[in-house]
Amino acid sequence: SRVKGVIALMNHFGSRLRALRLKKQTPQKTLADLLGITVRQYQRYESGEQEPHINGLVAIADYFGVSIDYLAGRTDKPETNR
Repeated sequence: SRVKGVIALMNHFGSRLRALRLKKQTPQKTLADLLGITVRQYQRYESGEQEPHINGLVAIADYFGVSIDYLAGRTDKPETNR
């Protein structure tokens, strides 16, 4: 169902976001500041409790050099189409 699909995307997003952040050794605060949000709100992104608006999603993808589709779990290829 659509709801299960949305939940699956949120789970992919949170786990991929965390993995990318840890790989780049970036503190949560750095990303929260980049996005103009609190650290707690950023933590909700990683835990799958919340998701960013489109502007935040684009900023995250640009920061890590990956595609939005990769962040959302729609592809396993992190490359962007630039």
